[in-house]
Amino acid sequence: MFLTPEILTLQIVNFIFFSFATIAFFLSTKIFLKWDSTSSTQQQYKLEKQSYLASIIIKYILLFKIPLFIFFIFTLDKLSNIITGAMCAAGIVDATDYGSFLVIIKVINLYLFGFWLILHAKDIEKETLPYTKYKFGLFLFIYIIFTFEIFIELIMFNAIDIQQIVLCCGTLFSASSTSFISLIFDINPLIVISIFYLNFFFIVLFKILNQKELFALSNLLFILTSIVSLIVFFGTYIYELPTHHCPFCFLQKEYNYIGYAIYILLFIGTFNGIVSGFIKNNHKSMKNSLLFNFLYLLVVSAYPLIYFLNNGVWL
Repeated sequence: MFLTPEILTLQIVNFIFFSFATIAFFLSTKIFLKWDSTSSTQQQYKLEKQSYLASIIIKYILLFKIPLFIFFIFTLDKLSNIITGAMCAAGIVDATDYGSFLVIIKVINLYLFGFWLILHAKDIEKETLPYTKYKFGLFLFIYIIFTFEIFIELIMFNAIDIQQIVLCCGTLFSASSTSFISLIFDINPLIVISIFYLNFFFIVLFKILNQKELFALSNLLFILTSIVSLIVFFGTYIYELPTHHCPFCFLQKEYNYIGYAIYILLFIGTFNGIVSGFIKNNHKSMKNSLLFNFLYLLVVSAYPLIYFLNNGVWL
């Protein structure tokens, strides 16, 4: 493994997180197996104190994990200056067989940790702590995925060969690519953006009708339609180049780091939307989801509109 200050930082933080998460895992196992909210024994009292400790550990892992994920993407982007052929984080992700899988696992973990936080907040609202057993049972599953993520990240950085020439994002995100990504370029862009706006329409509709399950499902689909439309259509207007479809390059300084704002809005919006389908009486999450998804839609829609107003034509 070649080390840069960024990679070394990631590995040190991962080790610290894993150490504390392991402590929380053993506490969570004990709580999940022995928790009894109706009991007033000494053992139950001890479990309640341990649940407080475990909850603090898990909560702070999440609070640092979100900025750490942003730092991870920043690190990949910075590594593109070292690896021959790479223009942005896309080339580093494609440099090994583990990159794409790792990014997906990291995103899934963000949603899982976030869901745990919501469940924890609901749990401590009531003196009976009705969700304690469920939230620590969920963490047992999260810990497995989290451990897998750290293991894959270690393998990925170890597998990167700085002497190897990798493909640039222009090749990876194009119709000529041999990966499954190339399949989305066979779809008419008008169809792609129509599905995107239709998806948002259903989010609004299900919010008005208060259909939480359908609202959550629409948000889950909105992740997919947003990413695909960003690659196929909206991204080209950010770059003002019809052949540039990379979903990573607009994270760079040349584009005012707009990619970070775009992905953060999408994450907050869809996360709140998905959560609303599982937590009772969580109208605030539905409102937040609608707000941030709408802000995401405004940001990405502004680029083609501004381009048309300035140039009088579409790309």
